[in-house]
Amino acid sequence: MFRRLRELFSSPPTSSASRPQAPPKPAPAALPPRPAAATKEPSPLENPQAYLERVQAKINKLAEEFANGSINRLQFQELYDHYRREQQTVKRYLDMAPDSEEWKSATSEGKSVVIRQQNVAKVEGYSVYENESGMPLKTIGEFKMEADLAVPMLSSYRAATKEIFGAGMRSTEIEGGHWVSYMPGEFTTLMALFSTDPATQQLESLEELHRLFELANRTLLSNQPVNSDELVFPHKYFLGRQS
Repeated sequence: MFRRLRELFSSPPTSSASRPQAPPKPAPAALPPRPAAATKEPSPLENPQAYLERVQAKINKLAEEFANGSINRLQFQELYDHYRREQQTVKRYLDMAPDSEEWKSATSEGKSVVIRQQNVAKVEGYSVYENESGMPLKTIGEFKMEADLAVPMLSSYRAATKEIFGAGMRSTEIEGGHWVSYMPGEFTTLMALFSTDPATQQLESLEELHRLFELANRTLLSNQPVNSDELVFPHKYFLGRQS
């Protein structure tokens, strides 16, 4: 018994390093940073100079739109006049009462959209003529031109195209403020009647439409006489549209 006690007391103490350690507690997850409060840009209507600069930017964009053919001359002129009047009226209010907010009454947000729509050119009708005979194959929509007027105009256009222009599409104003455009093809010439002066991009769309018409009807147009009842006319989709 004494020997047993001596063994117990003489045994070296167990090292704390050899004891199994409890796994460390995970650090608390960091909270995501709070999003910075969005800074709200002041409305141009709160600053007259900012509003005038915005109108000037619209005028500059208007010039670019006309240059690339996305608007017609009437749209450009009406919108330009509208923006200039707005600028001048706001400036007059500021000259008379610089500390007043009466200048806001001269602003017209959204009115330019109405002006664009009112002056956009819409297709009213078409007439397709054979190049060889000069006779009409088909009239689509309200093509308000008598044949005895349209045929001489078409003949004059063809002569002028050969002598002056070489080729391509042309437009001209006729009575009542309408515009007629000519798109010559291999077999036929398309005459399109617009409500007003068409934009360049509109004419390009119709020129592509006429190429599609001749491609789809190439076999039928190559054989004389042409039966117009057998032809397909994709033109109807653009009637009353901006093209």
